[in-house]
Amino acid sequence: MKKQVIVISLGGSMIVPDKINIAYLKKFRKIIKANSKKYKFIIVCGGGSIARTYISALQNIQSSTLLQNFAGISATRMNARYVSYFFNQNPQKGIPHTMKEVEQYLKKQDIVFCGALEYKSQQTSDSTAATIAKKFKAKFINLTNIDGLYDKNPKTSKNAKFISKITWKDFYKKANKLKFKPGQHFVLDQTAAEIILKNKIPTYILGPTLTNLDKLLKNKSFKGTIIQN
Repeated sequence: MKKQVIVISLGGSMIVPDKINIAYLKKFRKIIKANSKKYKFIIVCGGGSIARTYISALQNIQSSTLLQNFAGISATRMNARYVSYFFNQNPQKGIPHTMKEVEQYLKKQDIVFCGALEYKSQQTSDSTAATIAKKFKAKFINLTNIDGLYDKNPKTSKNAKFISKITWKDFYKKANKLKFKPGQHFVLDQTAAEIILKNKIPTYILGPTLTNLDKLLKNKSFKGTIIQN
């Protein structure tokens, strides 16, 4: 039986919040490897604190937003290479930098890592993951540092309410209330929100508790936000 493809956007805040999150990555590796008997995974890595450090320094010298964005893209690729090493994948092969390369890798292996695929304006790991999910008609899982979507920022608002389900259209409206900036913190960026709306991609936002990822992959009840109609 042909394996179903799952696309995961692994937030940089989960890989390297300030230093490498080894305990999290070890558990993530265990869950992905166990579930790779049933699925093929494309894991798109975010830039995390490394990206924000690069971007902040460029802002300090008043560099262009485009170059700030490019620095963030470079950080996603570096993190993707690192996480592939964490999974003990062959470092000589590197990571795919184009959609064609993603396809080629996926034919040969069950777990593929990449960062943002293209150097262009407003390109992020989220929008890359959404584009890949569109290409492979895959479910899209976003792993971030909060439990899912809230009506307000739960880190600054004690009365923030958790949103367990939201339509593609309403999520797109919510994402677009924020202006895009390199290294932004919203659970999914505006471009990704538009892609999942236009292509009706089943999308899930999960927090740092990785048992919820395992439950979702096993079709069990989980805590997180579902984005669909």
